[in-house]
Amino acid sequence: MQLRTFAFLDKLQPQLAAHIGSTSRGFLPVAGVASLWIEIAPGISIHRLLDVALKATRCRPATIAVERAFGVMEVHHEDQGEARQAGEAVLQAMGHAEADRLAPRIVSSQIIRSIESYHTQLLNRTRYGSMILPGQSLFILETEPAAYAVFAANEAEKAARITLVDVTPIGAFGRLYLAGPEAEIDAAAEAAERSLRSLVGRS
Repeated sequence: MQLRTFAFLDKLQPQLAAHIGSTSRGFLPVAGVASLWIEIAPGISIHRLLDVALKATRCRPATIAVERAFGVMEVHHEDQGEARQAGEAVLQAMGHAEADRLAPRIVSSQIIRSIESYHTQLLNRTRYGSMILPGQSLFILETEPAAYAVFAANEAEKAARITLVDVTPIGAFGRLYLAGPEAEIDAAAEAAERSLRSLVGRS
């Protein structure tokens, strides 16, 4: 079993918590809770690992997903210790350490400044977060493995006053879309990329 993503979010930010609430079917988190995201291969084994986490702790799950190759889960709790213990239980069940995860790779990173009106309309039709407005700047980040996109989103929201347009933590690549004034987007982009570079794992 391959450990692809292991990401602990110490304090879920308000917009990201709301986004998870609009896209998940489980026990929806609120701002301020600790959140743990795990991605593995083969994907179907994620169900056994979620069972391990829930039996070992008082955590609640918001997300479990199995796509063609990978499985993703999220658990959260008001007590950071509970979320960390869930991670330890999963790692023990897998026979892995946290350092055995894949290190996040930034597949692409770009800023579109002063976005055009017609472009915003296309983005707003397919987003699950807030709307982007004409004239704002747009930051787009792609990550591999996919689930690291939520870690980047959380750290960006901590660092800058931005709008979370969308985040996709499932699939071959994770994608993050943030909007806001130019200076805030620059700060958010820097924070997102710095946060991913800080995570140690296998290449």
